[in-house]
Amino acid sequence: MILQAELVLDVQAALGEGPHWDQEEGKLYWVDVEGKQLRSYDSSAHSEIIYSFETMVSAVIPSMDGGWVLAMQDGIYSFRSGHPLELLSLVESEIPGNRLNDAKCDRTGRLWFGTMSMDFSPGAGSLYVLQTDGKVQRVLSGIGCSNGIAWDDERGLMYYIDTLSRCVSAFDWHENNIKLSGRRTVVQIPASSGYPDGMTIDSDGMLWIAHWGGGCVSRWNPDTGQQMATVEVPARHVTSCTFGGKELDELYITTARPPMNESETLRFPLAGGLFKVKPGATGVPANRFRPVLRNNT
Repeated sequence: MILQAELVLDVQAALGEGPHWDQEEGKLYWVDVEGKQLRSYDSSAHSEIIYSFETMVSAVIPSMDGGWVLAMQDGIYSFRSGHPLELLSLVESEIPGNRLNDAKCDRTGRLWFGTMSMDFSPGAGSLYVLQTDGKVQRVLSGIGCSNGIAWDDERGLMYYIDTLSRCVSAFDWHENNIKLSGRRTVVQIPASSGYPDGMTIDSDGMLWIAHWGGGCVSRWNPDTGQQMATVEVPARHVTSCTFGGKELDELYITTARPPMNESETLRFPLAGGLFKVKPGATGVPANRFRPVLRNNT
């Protein structure tokens, strides 16, 4: 099955990423990493509020106590509109060539986030967890480019993408601890289809994967490793996706607009835009961040 994504916002984001649909507010939050922006899209009003920062911001997740938790270039921060950033934890300050990348919360409210080398040095990244006591713990190391994360809570599975490996790994996982075990490859992206980037999961347990350099989002069955559908996007670098809308039946898709030559600009004039499609599947509610216990930080 091949579907076509439609344009929602033509904003020419340098590196659109990290979409998160907040069901409580009915809004989509996403970021422009290199543009150093947090963007809040109100689908009912078809309008955006943009918050700008002095450093790169790679992921945004609403917090249970209001505001948001942000993965930024050098660490994890809490942010409320009209207030300054509040540092929760610096990360890899001893590795100045690294930055934070994709991040999501599990259903307990713990923040899982990864790092990557800004010059893509092999194995320089890691995957971490910010626990509710404020402590950051490394879970995986030797990562090329830490990216998409998704959970199948009913089956006790966590899915994870290291972009440079071109594969999706599955782990056995239980919410009572952060130990990951039984790592195995469940999806392998062909070299001709670009690199797997961000990812989400639908209510049937199927994975939706954005293709950096592949111009699409693909749907995969992680039990069989078979591709089930493709959403074509009019941008070469597709970065991430999430389900949104009142019924969680709309797939929102972020893209990037790196420097392009004249031919590429003519071919992909909408690159960096926000897109969506109704794919005939529904998502699961995204998890909010549980604030850390201040007296233990």
